Amino acid sequence: MRNIYNYTELRRRYSFCLFLGVILFVFGCGEQKAQQDNIQQSGISSSEANELAESEPIADWKFLFDGKTTAGWRGINQENFPSEGWKIEKGMLWSNSTDGKESGNGGDIITIEQFDDFVLDWEWKMITRGGNSGVKYFVKEGLSDNEKYGVGLEYQILDDENHPWMLEGKMQPNDYYTLASLYEIYPAKNKSPEPLGEWNHSRIVVKGNKVEHWLNNRIVVQYERGNEDFRKRVAESKFSKFKNFGEAEQGHILLQDHGGKVAFRNIKIKEFE
Repeated sequence: MRNIYNYTELRRRYSFCLFLGVILFVFGCGEQKAQQDNIQQSGISSSEANELAESEPIADWKFLFDGKTTAGWRGINQENFPSEGWKIEKGMLWSNSTDGKESGNGGDIITIEQFDDFVLDWEWKMITRGGNSGVKYFVKEGLSDNEKYGVGLEYQILDDENHPWMLEGKMQPNDYYTLASLYEIYPAKNKSPEPLGEWNHSRIVVKGNKVEHWLNNRIVVQYERGNEDFRKRVAESKFSKFKNFGEAEQGHILLQDHGGKVAFRNIKIKEFE
């Protein structure tokens, strides 16, 4: 009886351990898959800054900001990076003003390189309540009387809900002044921004004249540079005074100084051949 008891007890313990092992394995796999899905859906790394996700081949991407220095950037219409208005901290590039002035502090900064067909990908968070900024592309220099201001197609970055224009009724929800829109030209639709002070993930895709704006893994703007509708909208905007606005074959990438605190990180680009 003693031997039979030991054998029965052993089988019972073995079955329990096997059951527990299966549960832990399934839970662990589910958690790992969820983490991988989050990385793939976001298109960014799970780390804080400047590391590609496993799903992104290193050869395909180039970081425009190394997380530590201003290498590759300078002030618009300047040879050097601005001495004020911008700072680097903990892998982030900050526009570090609070007075709300457009290009009134350090001024806009641009990439030294110019680009044509590309995917531009970055993260950003707005700190200033009601704050304003933007990422511009196909930027050319010497077009504005304000040497610190850059002219180009703008992916609008804005705290819509708390912006003074919204509060005063000068701007309507989801019009072409609001977040992720092509500023003054095409409004963003079906967007889902993160709360003030949280990280958002943005992307601009340019292939030929076809352009997409993305916000948090969702296409919010699609348009074609240079077609009849685009030119009509430009003609009705404040950019009508600029000849062939937005139709340059290539241009700089620009981060806007608009007098608010906004942080950028994981700024990277993939060029189409």
